[in-house]
Amino acid sequence: MATFLYKLGRTAFRRRRLVALLWVALLALAGVGAATAPTATSSSFSIPGTEAQRAFDLLEERFPGAGADGATARVVFKAPEGEKMTDPAHKAVVEETVAALRSGSDQIVQVTDPYTAHAVSQNGSTAYVSVSYKVNAMELTDGTREALTRAGLNAQGKGLTVEVGGDALQTMPEQGASEAIGIVLAGIVLVVTFGSLVAAGLPLLTAVIGVGIGVSSITALAEALDLGTTTSTLASMIGLAVGIDYALFIVSRYRAELAEGRTKEDAAGRAVGTAGSAVVFAGLTVVIALVGLAVVNIPMLTKMGFAAAGTVVIAVLIALTLIPALLGFAGDKVVSRKQRKGARGGGGAQGGEAAAGAGGKPNGGTRWARFVIRRPLMVLIVGVLGLGAIAVPAASLEMGLPDDGVKPTSTTERRAYDALSDGFGPGFNGPLLVVVDGDRATADRTVSTIKGLGGWAAVTPATPNKAGDAAMITVVPKDRPSSAATEDLVHDIRDATGDDVLVTGATAMNIDFSQKMNDALVPYLALVVGLAFVLLTLVFRSVLVPLKAALGFLLSVVAALGAVVAVFQWGWLGGLFGVEQTGPIMSMMPIFMVGVVFGLAMDYEVFLVTRMREAYVHGQRPGEAIVTGFRHSARVVTAAAVIMIAVFSGFIGMDDQMVKMIGFGLAAAVLFDAFVVRMAIVPAVLALLGRKAWWLPRWLDRVLPNVDVEGEGLARPEDGPGVARPDLVKV
Repeated sequence: MATFLYKLGRTAFRRRRLVALLWVALLALAGVGAATAPTATSSSFSIPGTEAQRAFDLLEERFPGAGADGATARVVFKAPEGEKMTDPAHKAVVEETVAALRSGSDQIVQVTDPYTAHAVSQNGSTAYVSVSYKVNAMELTDGTREALTRAGLNAQGKGLTVEVGGDALQTMPEQGASEAIGIVLAGIVLVVTFGSLVAAGLPLLTAVIGVGIGVSSITALAEALDLGTTTSTLASMIGLAVGIDYALFIVSRYRAELAEGRTKEDAAGRAVGTAGSAVVFAGLTVVIALVGLAVVNIPMLTKMGFAAAGTVVIAVLIALTLIPALLGFAGDKVVSRKQRKGARGGGGAQGGEAAAGAGGKPNGGTRWARFVIRRPLMVLIVGVLGLGAIAVPAASLEMGLPDDGVKPTSTTERRAYDALSDGFGPGFNGPLLVVVDGDRATADRTVSTIKGLGGWAAVTPATPNKAGDAAMITVVPKDRPSSAATEDLVHDIRDATGDDVLVTGATAMNIDFSQKMNDALVPYLALVVGLAFVLLTLVFRSVLVPLKAALGFLLSVVAALGAVVAVFQWGWLGGLFGVEQTGPIMSMMPIFMVGVVFGLAMDYEVFLVTRMREAYVHGQRPGEAIVTGFRHSARVVTAAAVIMIAVFSGFIGMDDQMVKMIGFGLAAAVLFDAFVVRMAIVPAVLALLGRKAWWLPRWLDRVLPNVDVEGEGLARPEDGPGVARPDLVKV
């Protein structure tokens, strides 16, 4: 592999104009495709194999239109203290609002009058108007949303407290500002790392180009493949992260090769042949983690995983071809001004970088590696116990899906949620829909059975369909939708009734979704970690190094989940991170973190440990190889981790609880994995194992192909600078 990539890097360097032109053409083509493609809608959401989904499908079949995926809104009215919504003046305001809503948009299907729909609380303090729309929330026009908001504001000005809830006001979270902040912070870190604006700009430029091609392609294909408006979110986040990482490592290796006195073309070839090999395998681990989301068997997640994996493939290809091409355009400006002056003064292009690389003045990575080697057992114990303590809250993990009840109190959706809870009971925001596949007698027996159970606040009479072969029953729980008591009620209804009775609704769907995600976690972990173990065994030609990598990853993910539980479920330091309401952790959070963090963690593992193995196969002792790996890679891995933490932390400041949780969890996971696992636990374990770390059974050594990720065949240790030996490489 190193030979092929070495030739690819040199070819891209020599024919840089053609390579750059091809990537610009691809970006333009993807952009035109995105601009001319039909507007994407939200992709259909389904959870195959769950009772809630079967009930929803039955509802669509027997009650055409009743299970439509249209947006809904509730305009909630609250009378002043001591007054009632049935007072003539307040009633007139509500009826005026109903009329305004009905004429406000042609996307509206139905607007209910609370006085005829029994939507006034028993004490008369609260009433609500239900609004149903033809299309889902993402397809509502700005005019429709404005009409809804305007109707509420007009009523607000006439003595009533008016709030609007439901998903009709839901929009995609604005990510542009967060991504811009992340890019700016990444630029600062890169400038500090490289000391050159040109070198710092290359990873940013290529990452943006890669994300642009990936996201534009997703947009162009969204309508045809039912990708929806949310599919590009994960692709954008991961594409930006790995795009910067991969380019950063190749540019860093190129500068190191120049520092050893190699020609620019040969340095580009060797950077792609060595660091590029690591990029290929690191990218494969990310692709495995993302494509593996298919085992969850939720179409939306599968599409998001495949789309993000495609963006990662683009990032790898850009790192292997466009980076060496742009290095050719950059010339000497890829190194700092101080190093260029040193080169003109006869000191060579290396400056301080060469001195460190040749074993001169130790840098921070060298000093830290030597400290770990002197005290490996202490570092290992402190690292494992520290992460273990942070992971303790993960044992209390409760999963669910967030609703308006976890939004900030500054939002009208949250205030509407609270007003309905106060007026109609906490379970009113999460009613259960029971679908009976049978005649009226069966439905009536089901109502009697449900009333015999505890945990409900109201059970409506059965509503049969026109054919009389199915019926709907609405059950309002006593407790809030995300409570354990409501989940118990769902299970009690299912246990007490037969196979012809199905429970659905948003609350039941959330419960089934959480259970499905929980059931899929172990198979997903087994698939991803198992395939990655095989891949890393091929890369490192060792059994213990991949095992250590996998165990370290699991430790960092569990610790990150513990931090998420402590902040978002228990409320510890919640005020610091803007968490106003604690609740269950988002159901997809564990699997999402496993997929994303596994890919990034293996990136750091591959880039750090391949440099150690490279030194080891070139004749250094195990301890010396660890120091060499840190001397060359620690600074770059640190910069990559800081960039990722900055990018993910930018999402913590957003109002959306789900996005905030994702940003916090990913930032914490990268922090733990990069700085505790990879920088402390990994060298400590390798120091304790010594030569045993690189042990591989002879029979396995004969079976595994030699991919030469370290570039062992490109040059022998005794070869002088600039001497490449591709003839020695096994492909």
